[in-house]
Amino acid sequence: MKIINAKVHGYLDYLVVLIFVCGPVVFHLSTAPAVISYSLAGVHLLLTLLTDFPLGVVKVVPLKWHGIVELIVGPALVALPFVLGFGAEPSAQYFFVVNGIVVSLVWVLTDYGPRQVRE
Repeated sequence: MKIINAKVHGYLDYLVVLIFVCGPVVFHLSTAPAVISYSLAGVHLLLTLLTDFPLGVVKVVPLKWHGIVELIVGPALVALPFVLGFGAEPSAQYFFVVNGIVVSLVWVLTDYGPRQVRE
């Protein structure tokens, strides 16, 4: 069931940016996971600003493409601590795994269908 519309998804996207910006300090991440988190915040902010949905600014990236990126990012975040070797750092492991699960869940629940009326 697709219960998240484009506008709500936009708010969630900005929340994800905030989580990736604050996460390294809140969870005391070491340098490598922190740099990755800050980088993800920047990339996600850029994607959100460029997406053609109610909270996008430039609106050049179709919402379906945005969804494809999130479909890839969710599982990638889950794998990240293990692939890059900081799986032994519990705070980094939990931070990225939980965020990957949340991104994947939001992807499952979001209606990426035809462009909705802008509000």
